[in-house]
This record gives sequence, C-alpha cells and structure tokens, in this order.
Amino acid sequence: MAGSAALCWFRRDLRINDHAALFHALKAHTQVYCAFVFDTDILDALPNKDDRRVEFIWHSIKELHDKLTAHGGGLIICHGRARDNIPRLASELKVQAVYANHDYEPRAIARDQALAATLAENRIEFFSFKDHVIFEKDEVLTQAGRPFTVFTPYKNAWLKKLDEFYLRAYRVEKFLNRLAKPKVEAPFPSLESLGFHATNLLKLGIQPGMSGAAAALQDFLPRMVAYKERRDFPGTRGVS
Repeated sequence: MAGSAALCWFRRDLRINDHAALFHALKAHTQVYCAFVFDTDILDALPNKDDRRVEFIWHSIKELHDKLTAHGGGLIICHGRARDNIPRLASELKVQAVYANHDYEPRAIARDQALAATLAENRIEFFSFKDHVIFEKDEVLTQAGRPFTVFTPYKNAWLKKLDEFYLRAYRVEKFLNRLAKPKVEAPFPSLESLGFHATNLLKLGIQPGMSGAAAALQDFLPRMVAYKERRDFPGTRGVS
C-alpha cells in the first residue's frame, strides 16, 4: 500500500532475518515502525527480580534495537501492558495495521483477541503469521482429518509434507529500506528501570540475541549427526 504505515510488534521472535511478520509488513507498506513491550502482565508475576530469562531478553532486545537502527529504523520499547500499549502506539503513529507472529499460549491468544478488538475500534487491522514452527497443528492431520495420536505416523506424514517451500526464508533484507525511525528518540531502558537486576548470565557463557543463536547453531552443526546417540547422555555435548 503506497504511502501507508504499519507497526511490527516483536514478541518471541527477536531477530531481523527470516521474520514472517516483519517481511509481510515491509512488503505491504512503505513505512514500518517496530516495537517491543516489556509486558507487566508477565513481568509483575515474576517473584525473583534477579531473573536470567528477563536479562536474556533484555540483551536480545538491545541487539535487535542496534540492528534495526543500523538499517535506518529503530525499536520503540514500552514498559507496561501490551494490550494497552500496542493500540496506543498504533494510534499515535497513525498506522493502518499492526503485524505480529502467532503466539500459541492461551493467555497470549486471549491478549491478542482483546488487542485486535481494540485496534478494530480505531479502524486499525491486526495481522498475525505463522513464524516459529514449520507446520501448525491443523497442517499435518490423519487421512480422517484428525490430529495424530502416535508419534511415528505423525513424523512420517510431517516429513512427507515437507518440501522446499516450507524451508524457504523470508527475504526481509529486500525491503529493509522501508524501516521507519521512531518519532521520539528515547534512551534504551536499563534492567533496573524495568525493576530487575543483572545476573551471572553472561559469566555462564550464555550468549543472547541473534548472534547467540547463530553461534549456538554453528556449535551444533558439526555434531548434529550424532544427536540420536548422544541425546540420552547428559554428560556429553549431544543436544542442541
């Protein structure tokens, strides 16, 4: 849509490459803002404020922010309820649509339904895409159209359905020039400003973000062939 704007909402998909929602947003619109919400509906329920999971996400968000900025865009970071902040942000930015990737947890589904209803009241569309699975639950079924209950027949049907189409990456890089800068430049929030503290995450050798994922893959590739034999032995580097 020439001259139109969209908002891409990052959630469990803290990367630029092969990103379904970002690809579709960039392809369909000439300006795409990007956002992430440190959702208090989730964070406020965490009893431990020295939480490695939160710090892992924080570092991953920092890398994503820097990558988007390097490509001429940026990441708008909010701290609050996602179901409130995303509609507010979409209205302030005057976008025509919000794009995100599917989240399958019951609470997330309810949140997305409520959020989509709020957006619709403001005549803003909400689009969600399959991203972090190859096949969703209704894509590999028995001949009777029911879910499989035994793994081996499911595996065989899964492999039979798999082809090059499902393995093809989304060419996000073709449209990165459509990334939009945030209208208000804000400093990147500290962990402390979110109510959390640094842990020993990095001292443990855990590398967050896109670079960490790439490093983990490179580490696993040479020993992937031995996964079947090594996976049952916790003392060896067998699993991914």
